[in-house]
This record gives sequence, structure tokens and C-alpha cells, in this order.
Amino acid sequence: MRLIQVTVSRGWRGHEQKIIYLYEAFKEFGYVDEQWIICPDDSETFKIATQKGMNVIPLNNKSEYDLKYAKRFSKIAKELNADLVFIHNSHSHTLMVLSKLFFSLRQPLVLCRTLIKRVDTNFFRKWKYDYSGIKKIICVSYPVVDILKPVVKDHSKLCVVGCVTDVHKFTKTEKTGVLHKQFNIPSDYKIIGNIAAFVDFKDHVTWVNTVAELVKRGVKAKYILIGKGPLEMKIRKQISELGLENEIILAGFRTDIPEVLPEFDLLLFTSNCEPLGGVVLESYACRVPVVAANAGGVPEVVIDNQTGLLAEVGNALSFADKVEQMLNDTVLQKNCTVNGRKFLMENCTKEVVSKKMIKELKEVLQKNNN
Repeated sequence: MRLIQVTVSRGWRGHEQKIIYLYEAFKEFGYVDEQWIICPDDSETFKIATQKGMNVIPLNNKSEYDLKYAKRFSKIAKELNADLVFIHNSHSHTLMVLSKLFFSLRQPLVLCRTLIKRVDTNFFRKWKYDYSGIKKIICVSYPVVDILKPVVKDHSKLCVVGCVTDVHKFTKTEKTGVLHKQFNIPSDYKIIGNIAAFVDFKDHVTWVNTVAELVKRGVKAKYILIGKGPLEMKIRKQISELGLENEIILAGFRTDIPEVLPEFDLLLFTSNCEPLGGVVLESYACRVPVVAANAGGVPEVVIDNQTGLLAEVGNALSFADKVEQMLNDTVLQKNCTVNGRKFLMENCTKEVVSKKMIKELKEVLQKNNN
């Protein structure tokens, strides 16, 4: 198989990391004959793929409906003699459809979908998901499938292949005290943290309210938020209004997650509409106990009282109760971290997910060639 993965995303979040992970796995296990990543030259994906020596082709779009981009992409795909195009974000989905419609892009299209978000907000969005040129939509969890079912008439095009985690990247499992030292946290204080972009569905509001409740209860801990995003100022204001400036540390965007995540004594994950939760899986890799919201695709990876604890969505008291339960029960912590690691190794490694992914891609290619 000669495979193109395409995105026009400039940022760097779980889905962009997934592109890199899949490229590495497809190469390592010999699943493809040749492969390329096509992305903007000012994107994090381009930067990281280039650093890693991957076959990456720069292609910039001016908008979601950039016909020049669509035309150029069709020409590149033809020159590469590619067999299949694997699409990784919504705008590139639109552009690939335009390339098919107006510029004779011959390769079958497969879409990777990771968002629990309605796609029936206008006629074109509904149509592009049901477009016949999209041969398969690979979803990260069943809630993603469910939200697409009213729009995609042929449900056989929908399948689930879970989130991928590079366990070889998250090898540190013992604490070294690096966060305690960096932020002058007393050694006898626990660290409760989260790693998430400051966007609405991550529900930092509930996270901060949970901290307020835990502080009121006298839990001996400091609280760290890692990430950046458009709602950061709103959360800073909430922290100030609740008088939590000395309790919550806003650590910003960091590139050393494999080093700092194992320093958490607990991951507090309040996202209210999470497709799956990559940071939960990374916590399993680092043997960090997890308390998460019973929402979206999270219950597919957090098995309550087995791999972590689930709290009621948006309910700070429920989260605080679960945090105290986990912190105060060392047997529960041990069981959850062992079971979480086992779940990760059986379901979410690069080896496991890439094998499932290539199976779906080959099925499309086989049907297209018949």
C-alpha cells in the first residue's frame, strides 16, 4: 500500500500525535510500501515529522474551500501513485471532497474521526460525511459513531479503532520529585493534575470547583494544570475569585509530558464530552491513578473501580468524593494502576492499534480494486 495521511491542522493535540504514531508503526511493522504525510509547512505536524525524518510534503491551504489546494493535492497524489488517502481533520475532509469532485482525485478516501460533535449543522456538512467517495469512517469510540449515524446512511462504513499510545515513550513510572522541586511544593504534599487544552469540553470549571472542595476538606495536595487554550483567562479569573492562586499551578504548555506525568499522584480528568481520553491512557502507562468523568468515550477506557474511578459529569462534589476515595485507599490505587496498565497493553499500544487500523485501510483498498 502507498498511503497518504493528510491534515491541514496547524496545532498539536492528540489527533496530530496519532498521525506520527501511525506513520512510525506502519513503517516499523512493514504495513505499507511507501507513505507520506501532507500538511501545512507552518504546522507542528510538519515540524515534528521533519525532525523525525519522515516523508512529509508541505501543502498550505488558505481556507476550508481552497480550490487551488484541492487541485494541487490531486496532482501530488497522482504523481506519488498513491493507493489511498487517510484524512485526519474536518477541513482536510472538505478539501479532499472538493479534490474528488472537481479535480479527479482517484484515490479512495478514509476519514479518521475523533470528535463527539454534531455534523448535521448545515446541508454541506451532512452531505460530506455521507459522500460516496468516503469509503470508511474510522472512529475513536462508539459515542463518535453514534453521533454520525443519523447522517451517514450506510452504517457499515462506520467502525471503531481506539486511541493509540506509545508505551515506549512513557517509560518513567517512578517519581523523582521534579515538579515538587520546580514549583517548591512540600515533599509531603500530593500532586493532583490534569493535562488538557483550555477548551470548553475539557470542563476546567468543574476541575477548579473540585479543587475548591478538596481544599475545603483539608486534602494535603497541590494542583497542577498543564496546557494552554482560548479559555485560560476565564479559568484564571475563576481561580482568583475562589482564592485558589496558592493552590492551583498553571504550568502552561509543556513538551516533557513523559517526564512530568509520572509525578502526579492522581490524574483528575473532568472532560464532559471526551471522545476517549489519550491522557488517561498515558496515565495508565505511567501507573498514575485516574478519576475521570463518566462521559463520552471515557467509560470505554476507565472501567469503574477496576482501572479508575468515574465521577458524575460536572459535579464537583462527586469528583471530590472520588479523589478522596482513591487517595485514601492504597489497595484500590494498586489494583487500578495494574489493571489500567494491562488494559493499555491489550488495547491501545501502537502495535495493537496500527494492526487494527491497517486492517480497515486494506479492506477499503481491496473493495476499491475489485
